[in-house]
Amino acid sequence: MSADLVLAIDPGREKCGIAVVHKEQGLIYKTIITTAELFTIVNNLAAAYNLTTVIIGDGTTTHTAQTALATITVNGQGLKVIPVNEYRSTDEARLLYWVNNPPRGLKRLIPTSMQVPPVPVDDFVAVILAERYFKGL
Repeated sequence: MSADLVLAIDPGREKCGIAVVHKEQGLIYKTIITTAELFTIVNNLAAAYNLTTVIIGDGTTTHTAQTALATITVNGQGLKVIPVNEYRSTDEARLLYWVNNPPRGLKRLIPTSMQVPPVPVDDFVAVILAERYFKGL
């Protein structure tokens, strides 16, 4: 049985992208947090949304994050942590950023493929990881 609501994480050394995504309804919540906050934030979101499935990128610091997540329980049940391939997810996240935040002024004349978002896109990476998980089901 697949989960229709997941918590997706793009783990990193300094910061992590977090997203709560529903299979049909799409994005519910996304943010970027410090890696030090990961356990607390995941614990709070899992309890608030009654989440039992966590999607996590298989790149940077994933093993450390998975070890921390393994100790979290929701209603007496441990989280099911599923690694997802992160390959080129940052490139996809940059494109998604520009779809959601189109350039304004003269910057709109420059192709977004030639621009760098002015903020980190780890939260968009988390959304992409959730989408990859749902496509794989």
